[in-house]
Amino acid sequence: MFLPPMPFRPLLHRFRSDAGMSTVEYAIGTLAAAAFAAVLYAVVTNGAVSSALAAMVQRALSVKL
Repeated sequence: MFLPPMPFRPLLHRFRSDAGMSTVEYAIGTLAAAAFAAVLYAVVTNGAVSSALAAMVQRALSVKL
């Protein structure tokens, strides 16, 4: 492992610390989930996709047991 000269070691330790990493990871995960939800909403509200989904639901509900 490379160790920098003595005056830079405290600075290096500060940047290698894991403090706050889980908060950043949760924030990035939340942003990714929101972006995925926005794309999914745009696809589902599209006219062709919406009518195809409605047709599938109608066909599933009309099945006789």
